[in-house]
Amino acid sequence: MRRKLWVRITVPIFVLLLLLVIFWNWDWFIPFVQSRASAEIGRPVTIQHLHVRLGRTIVIRADGITIANPKDFPADAPPFGATDEIEVDVAALHYLRHGEIALPLIVIRHPVFNLREAKNQNNYMLNIAPAHGKPMKIGQITIDDGSASVILPSEKADFDLLARTDTAPADSKLFTGGVIIVTAKGRYAGAPITGKLMGGALLTLRDSSIPYPIDLHLQNGSTTASLTGTLDDPAHFAGAHLRLSFAGQDMADLYQLTGVPIPHTPPYSLTGRMAYAGGAFQFQNLVGRVGSSDLEGSISEAPGNPRRKVVAHLTSRRVDLTDLAGFLGGTPGSEHTPGQTAQTRAKLAKAAASPYLLPHTPINLPKINAADVDLTYHGEHIINKDVPLDNLTFHLVTKEGRVTVDPLDFAVGTGTIASRVDLTPADGTLEAKAEINFHRLQLSRLMASTRAFAGDGTVGGSAWISGRGDSFAAILGHGNGHAALFLQNGADISALFVDLIGLQAGDAVLSALGIPRKTQIHCMVSDFSLTAGQMKTNAFLIATKESNILGDGGADLATERLDMHLWTEATHPTIGSLSTPINIGGTLKNPSVTPAPGPLLGRVGGAIGLGVLFPPLAIIPTIRLGLGDKNACVDTLTALREGKKPDQ
Repeated sequence: MRRKLWVRITVPIFVLLLLLVIFWNWDWFIPFVQSRASAEIGRPVTIQHLHVRLGRTIVIRADGITIANPKDFPADAPPFGATDEIEVDVAALHYLRHGEIALPLIVIRHPVFNLREAKNQNNYMLNIAPAHGKPMKIGQITIDDGSASVILPSEKADFDLLARTDTAPADSKLFTGGVIIVTAKGRYAGAPITGKLMGGALLTLRDSSIPYPIDLHLQNGSTTASLTGTLDDPAHFAGAHLRLSFAGQDMADLYQLTGVPIPHTPPYSLTGRMAYAGGAFQFQNLVGRVGSSDLEGSISEAPGNPRRKVVAHLTSRRVDLTDLAGFLGGTPGSEHTPGQTAQTRAKLAKAAASPYLLPHTPINLPKINAADVDLTYHGEHIINKDVPLDNLTFHLVTKEGRVTVDPLDFAVGTGTIASRVDLTPADGTLEAKAEINFHRLQLSRLMASTRAFAGDGTVGGSAWISGRGDSFAAILGHGNGHAALFLQNGADISALFVDLIGLQAGDAVLSALGIPRKTQIHCMVSDFSLTAGQMKTNAFLIATKESNILGDGGADLATERLDMHLWTEATHPTIGSLSTPINIGGTLKNPSVTPAPGPLLGRVGGAIGLGVLFPPLAIIPTIRLGLGDKNACVDTLTALREGKKPDQ
């Protein structure tokens, strides 16, 4: 009986086991695996087939894996990801002995990803669940013929990526183990992009004891970038020994790659050390050139909410001011700037052909608001021969879209031009305020580019302006302000007119006014007001021993049209009182000098005299502020009020 009972029990079990072996299908576990994978990445995951080979090393292979797009993503969009096969080797004995999951080999065959944007969302942000328990020990990771298609309209991006793992090049000193190679081709930021990244074996990404090598080369439009070196702890971007280089036609193009708003610049080339510390990426020991100017210093960039934080300390030993024109919305560089392409030269030619002097380029408010920036800059020596400035220092801060530049100072000989600028966002435009003080500037330095110069003098004064607009031209074209500039014991008058008005026009002015070329300037006083973009001459006097040159009129800064008049009043018998008056018309960029109706303007000039052109000595405190307490201009005005000659 017992034997029969044993047979009755064991035979069915044996048959059941035999049937189970014959008909076993690991696909039965697919729902469980799909559920766990979906929970891990927060996205539906489907698997077509599942295979397992048991042994000391368990081999698990999943075929036809697909990762879906987020909920409510367009149904006709391709899935976020798919792969023909993933093979995972599991060391079973290692787990039994040590209680640790070890995966000696992971092979991913033909993975394909599609990164897209739609309906104000994207499909590439995964909600990955945090890991629990001991981390897995991962060995070799192999990728066969991986690819990705990236289409992001917000970034004007449409490019493809190819990825694969391989053995390290035999002649490479940077790579000693396996490598992953990723290439890119397509368009980014509306410009062609190509790139190649060679990184160390994927295993070493999680092993802080092995320096992780990187060799990245990228070209986007005219911009090239490279990053080479190693990371001691790649998971935290720590222990960086990286060399970062940028080069291109315009640093403003780096905004798409770095997120840092930079004004337009001429061609540049910069190299430095890349590091990460204190939660910020550091671009240290920066050296290079921007246009004709050298540049060195450091830049740090830290993520922030809602704006990233950028701190920069930069210096130039020799600076060309034309390289900084982009800060004012102008076209930077000149025809002599090195490294220009035909396209860059065409931009300069277009700017030169423009009838306008003031920059009309709209200020990009969203770009300004993209980062909070703290930039200090010092240019030790200004190399422009035709610009009477010695050095430059400024501190620029942007915070929540507001821009302040304080100070913005130039040295001129032993004197200074000290400025402060404030730009505040207001309904899609900028509310601008600026203050400028000219303190004891040396005329010899101001006139250094004029060969006809002889003599010396001191210049002082002040100016302020406020306005609103989306460009510097619009701000000035609708602005209000005041400017006063004074000169005592100046150079030959030929030097002043030739330098300020231009060689031919300056000579024409002198000839029309009947002024000898070598007449010495005793004092110059000018006072202008600006109301809704209309500049008016409140006072204009150039006093010499032989005569006084007077002026009135103004300019329309919205159209940049000039309408000024100059004439002379004799203080010496060798100069006639009815010399030809002149009109200065044309534009700020192209002024013109023409004779005025002599008799009419002569009578007007004689009738006006100094009493109307100058308010009763109210301007003297401002003159003293710019030139000092003892100065020739105060003496000249006082003497003229008393009916005396300036030299009496």
